[in-house]
Amino acid sequence: MRLSPIDRDDLNDEQRRVLEAIERGPRGKGRPGIGMIGPFGTWVRAPSVGQAIQGAGEAIRFNTSLAPNVQEVAICTVGVHHRSRFEFSAHRALAIKAGVSEQALDQLTAGEHPDFSGDEQLSYSIASQMLNQHRILDDTYAHGLEVFGETAMIELVATVGYYCLISLTLNAFEIPLEPGMRDPFPETNDQSLRN
Repeated sequence: MRLSPIDRDDLNDEQRRVLEAIERGPRGKGRPGIGMIGPFGTWVRAPSVGQAIQGAGEAIRFNTSLAPNVQEVAICTVGVHHRSRFEFSAHRALAIKAGVSEQALDQLTAGEHPDFSGDEQLSYSIASQMLNQHRILDDTYAHGLEVFGETAMIELVATVGYYCLISLTLNAFEIPLEPGMRDPFPETNDQSLRN
């Protein structure tokens, strides 16, 4: 990890407010200490942007009209695209809990075309096109609009963008996996990420 060690007791008032917002919100339910791990521990250190980022993340993660499986497929697609170990490992478990096929997630991780079902496949196509082609193709957009509607399309695009920020944050500061997380990219060591 590239960030200097920091303890909860070392936080100033602004940093503590970010931590409290994270831990008292929906992310913190049943997860003590969540505010100091993963991307959250990074944002606590920079409260002026951290507060805004965590607020946007709370809205995107917990207050959209997207079905959980559709949202998790988009998030996992971002995590694999950026080879973000922490992000993909955390959201793989959430995707499975939302009913996404483990086999399709394994295919995604292996760089194969994943065999997602129904709306999950559309979510993957939208996220993948945004990440690889920097836009959504007209036919895909029309299909997304028909299936999800305009509001959910906006939410899906916001989800992809937000999780790009998370993945890049985790990668830039080399945030380690938490105990119990499985490394989805063991063949890629930290040195190769720097090249």
